[in-house]
Amino acid sequence: MANDKIIALTATSERRASTYSGYVMLLLLLFAIFVDAYAIATLPNGPGGTLNVLLLVLATVAFILVMPGFYMLQPNQAAAITLFGSYSGTDRNTGLRWTWPWLTKKKVSVRANNFISDKIKVNDLRGNPIEMAAQIVWRVVDTAQALFDVDDYRSFVSVQVEAAIRTIGSRYPYDDFEHQEVTLRGNHDQVGAELRTELQARLAVAGITVDECGFTHLAYAQEIAGAMLRRQQAQAVVAARKTLVEGAVGMVEMALTMLSEKKVVELDDERRAAMVSNLMVVLCGERDTQPVVNTGTLYQ
Repeated sequence: MANDKIIALTATSERRASTYSGYVMLLLLLFAIFVDAYAIATLPNGPGGTLNVLLLVLATVAFILVMPGFYMLQPNQAAAITLFGSYSGTDRNTGLRWTWPWLTKKKVSVRANNFISDKIKVNDLRGNPIEMAAQIVWRVVDTAQALFDVDDYRSFVSVQVEAAIRTIGSRYPYDDFEHQEVTLRGNHDQVGAELRTELQARLAVAGITVDECGFTHLAYAQEIAGAMLRRQQAQAVVAARKTLVEGAVGMVEMALTMLSEKKVVELDDERRAAMVSNLMVVLCGERDTQPVVNTGTLYQ
């Protein structure tokens, strides 16, 4: 809580800068050039020499003050204005702009940026090493915080994305075959939303918002990939066998019930056991069964 208060007190918030349209100042600049040219042309033989000198000085001073103050902003671009190191505001108006020449202008792009992280090795909730990579779409929403609250906001984004991936990766297991837990592999939308929330909290200090994020790579690390693949295959086989046996038992039970209800055949315990055995072999066997013709009786 104390750290949050410190951040809130030292954060710089964006505010609107006092700037002017460059087109109006361009007309003033052209007028100053015209006055300079007129004063120079009429200075040698004009009757009002003092007036010409005064016009020449004033026009020249105006030219010197106006000329360095021009700058241009493209769509989705902003300029942070500072006065001798002190933040004065941000200009987001596009086109030709003008401000006083002693004000420093730092342009910042507020367009959407796409960032794809490198593959990062992380230990999941169960301690298994996994490889993760994410893609995020981010943009600057507060130019003052992006420029003055962090040293390099682009590098800051890169570092915080890696830290957020490690945090989310260690919070959940990679997989759960019993489907009782939230997993990285099985709950992409939920985990991706939590990654975005984590990134929003981390990047807020730099005046950056995250528009979209998701995982681009998610897999077991190479040193355990083979063992985990065999484990997945074994668990898949066991699950398939379990489903097959449950279905076969239900079918056998249904067959015996229908035979008894319709009185197709009377079965004692031994005949019932034999029929159950034969039906289970037929239903659970992986190969086609071969019929055996019994020319005698069940007991001979």
